[in-house]
Amino acid sequence: MRDVTLIDIFEHHITQKYVKRSGFAHAIAVAYHAFHLAKQYNENVDIAAKAGFLHDIGHFTWYRNGKWDYELYRQNDIHPIKGAERAHKLLIRLGENPIQAKTTALAILFHTDSFLPSNDINRTMLQKIVKWADEKDEEEGGAHHYRTITRERARESIIRLDQMIDKELEYLREKRLS
Repeated sequence: MRDVTLIDIFEHHITQKYVKRSGFAHAIAVAYHAFHLAKQYNENVDIAAKAGFLHDIGHFTWYRNGKWDYELYRQNDIHPIKGAERAHKLLIRLGENPIQAKTTALAILFHTDSFLPSNDINRTMLQKIVKWADEKDEEEGGAHHYRTITRERARESIIRLDQMIDKELEYLREKRLS
């Protein structure tokens, strides 16, 4: 049994406020990609999906003259740093295992290198998975952040992913016991 589910995270007002900035459609797509990649690489599907879902929780909206400015964002944004901190705090508040909360936060921190002076990070496999999952859903000019999804459809997608995670974790438990 997991301490915190994706629906617990989704329903929290902090998630509703901050994930909305970067788009729930994108967050959910990345969570699904991360789940499938984690399964493929034998990594923790629960942590991967949570990090995928929360990877952009640190976004700040960069505007110039009342319009979103993607280049301004690319030059100045440090959302992975803020996101790792915000996600960790949220997960701990919700009752997540502290080690899993830290692992999730680190995967969020290293999901991109846009805030670093160089790209010489030695990522863990889980951190690579979250980075790859994000890249799978990217669209030119940040268009992936503008896709929309209704709250109800988002909620249904999150519940479905929670069920997939539970099923995979149960399968792995049974496999270990046999």
